[in-house]
Amino acid sequence: MFSVSQSQTVLQCGGKDVRMDCFVPEGDTSQNGTQRFPAVIGLHGSGGGHLSMAEPASMLATQGFAVYVLHYFDRTGDERVSDKATILRNSPAWLKTIWEAMNFVEKQPQVDTKRIGLLGFSLGAYLALTIAAFDSRVQAVVEFFGGFPKEIKLFMRRLCPVLILHGEADTTVPVQEAYDLKELLERRELPYEIKIYPDAGHGFSGEVWRDAGLRTLNFLKRYLEAPQPNPAS
Repeated sequence: MFSVSQSQTVLQCGGKDVRMDCFVPEGDTSQNGTQRFPAVIGLHGSGGGHLSMAEPASMLATQGFAVYVLHYFDRTGDERVSDKATILRNSPAWLKTIWEAMNFVEKQPQVDTKRIGLLGFSLGAYLALTIAAFDSRVQAVVEFFGGFPKEIKLFMRRLCPVLILHGEADTTVPVQEAYDLKELLERRELPYEIKIYPDAGHGFSGEVWRDAGLRTLNFLKRYLEAPQPNPAS
């Protein structure tokens, strides 16, 4: 396991300060400069719960991923969002903020620019998949209880391997969203993994949360090829 350095940086996006929590493995700098890690950008859900991403971000960082949790609501001044009209109105600004965050992340000396993934919860999953449909820098997406926006299907340019995690008892985002995404990936002959938890709703806890975390780690290791820690460190 890697030791992890935690910090917060502030991006300037559309004239607004946008915070980003950084969880970065401490790599081996003894040879050939700074060790480069695959990067994962974390996107919270409509509740604005970026703190809910701290646990998975820390876990991934100890396993060799540089993780950046983006407070994308800072761009629009939201604390939480509960209505579709606000989501549709603010999504262009949020997507531009994620794109700018990716520009920042790929310039970091500890990041391998060819190994960038997105991790999204609910609304954040929809945004992650939207970005992945257009930006070739995204090599993998893990989506928790989200889906793929139907409005994007006609305009998408590409997609990448996706891990789909959803609760069958979800009354906020119906599980059909997971099956629709699965069908889309199959039509395009793209790699994917899917796990539907029979008794889980919108949000995971307990054994479901632990299982989803392990699946997330294994999926990102497979498609972003996380390095192993130096045995001497």
